[in-house]
Amino acid sequence: MQILLIGPENRLAGLTEKLAAHTLQRHPHGKAVTAADLQGMELVIDAEFDAHPDRLGLYATQPNSFFMLHANRVQLQAVAADLGVRLPLFNVSGLNAWPGCLAAEPWEMSIATENAKELLQEKCEALGVKQLLVADRVGMVTPRVICMIINEAYYTLQEGTASKTDIDLGMKLGTNYPKGPFEWAAEIGLVEVRGLLEALYADTQDPRYKLCPLLKTESFS
Repeated sequence: MQILLIGPENRLAGLTEKLAAHTLQRHPHGKAVTAADLQGMELVIDAEFDAHPDRLGLYATQPNSFFMLHANRVQLQAVAADLGVRLPLFNVSGLNAWPGCLAAEPWEMSIATENAKELLQEKCEALGVKQLLVADRVGMVTPRVICMIINEAYYTLQEGTASKTDIDLGMKLGTNYPKGPFEWAAEIGLVEVRGLLEALYADTQDPRYKLCPLLKTESFS
């Protein structure tokens, strides 16, 4: 399979080995994506899509390619509506491409319309990866849960209850999490965490996602 990889190295790390049976091409990071870049590509994995949602307009004109789009901060259906892209998007799926997520399985994915389900399954089988299909919602599942945990940890730190090290250790020992909230924040990047929390709060108005002032301050430092 001809596959185009788009996005920063920390999100695409491990894919060269994982998809070694396929022909991979890396798009130069920071360069605009054009129709010419997509020619001949059976699959496009865009690990930075939610920072460039306008690309959906381009992708929707390429019915011979399938697109897996990092969509943590956006809802595919809403992006399509904003851009005037007509559904059904049979060749598009959402993807959680946070650092480390594509090197593991299952891949957390979403679809904008049911008619994409069968083709997504075919592509995943061809790749040899397992998928976990979740609703097309801002934050998907894993990212929103992790960001909520990080945000609460920052409120605890802000109150002076415990240090970052103590909070990380307490969470790992008490809940058996593989990482503490501040370890997760460092791996994901505070700017990304802040962006998702802001998107979640705007989408849901749920106070659980209201950004902790200390997290906001540190994300700009």
